[in-house]
Amino acid sequence: MKAAVRYYSRSGKTKEVAEYLAEAAGVEAVSVDSKNAGLSEPADVLFIGGALYAYGLDKNLDSYLDSLDSTKVKKAVLFSTFWISKHALDLMRRKLTDKGIEVDEKTLYFKSREAAAGRQKAQAFAKQFL
Repeated sequence: MKAAVRYYSRSGKTKEVAEYLAEAAGVEAVSVDSKNAGLSEPADVLFIGGALYAYGLDKNLDSYLDSLDSTKVKKAVLFSTFWISKHALDLMRRKLTDKGIEVDEKTLYFKSREAAAGRQKAQAFAKQFL
């Protein structure tokens, strides 16, 4: 199964969780604002995470979601680390489903203080999809 992990992080907390997921999947976690964020091969599962900024998605994450092609993503799995992450997750879910990308109902959410101690939680979550 081919997996990919993409994220956007300002504080580093989402990056940390993305790296835990990527470790479990045996892939690299890539920030959506990097040059190699695009999917060169189709992914069976795309773990994608970010947080809410000014009650919306960061423009980098928003643009990345807009750039995704439904032929390259079989299923998306969402994660976030912000205290009102449900809204961020809802925004990401809506963008992806509007593009015809299936989004799993299960999500991974970390409160800020949990993120640093969450390697085991994140890896167990990732393994459900691999």
